[in-house]
Amino acid sequence: MDKQFKRVCVIVIDSVGIGAMPDAYKFGDEGASTVEHIALARENGLALPTLGKLGFGNLTPIKGTPPLKDHPQSYVARLHEASKGKDTMTGHWELMGLLTNTPFQTFTETGFPQQLIDEIEKQTGYKVIGNYAASGTEIIKELGEQQMAENSLIVYTSADSVLQICAHEEVTGLDNLYKACEIVREICMDSRWMVGRVIARPFVGDSPENFKRTPNRHDWALSPSGETVLDLLKNNGYLVSGIGKINDIFNSQGISETQSIVSNEDGMDKIIDKMKNSRFTGLLFANLVEFDSEYGHRRDPEGYGLALEAFDERLSELIPHISEDDLLIVTADHGNDPTFKGTDHTREMVPFVAYSPRFKNGKHLADRKSFADLGATILANFDLDKTPTMIGEIIEEVLND
Repeated sequence: MDKQFKRVCVIVIDSVGIGAMPDAYKFGDEGASTVEHIALARENGLALPTLGKLGFGNLTPIKGTPPLKDHPQSYVARLHEASKGKDTMTGHWELMGLLTNTPFQTFTETGFPQQLIDEIEKQTGYKVIGNYAASGTEIIKELGEQQMAENSLIVYTSADSVLQICAHEEVTGLDNLYKACEIVREICMDSRWMVGRVIARPFVGDSPENFKRTPNRHDWALSPSGETVLDLLKNNGYLVSGIGKINDIFNSQGISETQSIVSNEDGMDKIIDKMKNSRFTGLLFANLVEFDSEYGHRRDPEGYGLALEAFDERLSELIPHISEDDLLIVTADHGNDPTFKGTDHTREMVPFVAYSPRFKNGKHLADRKSFADLGATILANFDLDKTPTMIGEIIEEVLND
């Protein structure tokens, strides 16, 4: 490696899969292809000129964004998932070097088992209502008045490995809600019900017309199963800046600083500001969740397509702030094909798009065996070795151009 990149910026465009994994049939996801099917579902396809110029159209058929013969300033590849899962935590942890052999449990289709609900009621002293997969804003409209009248707990889930608990800030009280969540986190350490995160979702208002969630959300997450790329970077004096839900996914482990976001647009504002105005040395690691939460799970290919086009436009604003000392990587953590059956994530390959104005020989690389090749490449850039428990192989072309 001739010259180290001083700043690495990794943007996870949450759920933007690029085709079914070879083992997708084991997950009931054979035939899923998030980006390809979004483009086909829209009359004019997907117009992604910025990503297109970087070779994104070479990774999967995209109506409206054709493949390129030459893209010398970018390397692109498809990353295969080595872990046994298709959830957010598994995907992100693998990007940073961890192999997960036992997938986190999800309860999207059935809700939580009655035995778990009974245990929650017994140990917290509250009645549980809800217990199904739902949008957090919609479930408080449906059940908020009942929750207030009974001082109960609204329990719900999503396609991720999460157990979320809603309660009114004034009726139940924040301290009581947090205490209940701490109890539930302990209950859900049982292997039968081990979810990745327990989340407090307080709300205020006095009717469905004005119920709204407050900023006092709090997560009780599992810590990563071992040391990650983030730990090694932070422990060796490099900045690890998390944007979006990165801090929650890693339970604050290996994170130097964190910024929450309220939308993809807000996330891109913060990414652009950081790359424009801060001359740090280390990693900026961001997650943009709305592709998944607002459009994938809600099976909205039109909205998903608009969100991708909006991201592409914001990416064009970021690129001028990427210098020859910087490496920009766009990737994902799983798929969520909005044209597919059900509302769950889909087991897909994810994109690896690496850009630097330093590159002269960019090209389409062969498929990689693990998401962790991304993390291994970042470690090598900073002259660090992965631990014996970490996986991933260096993408040599990216560091030797």
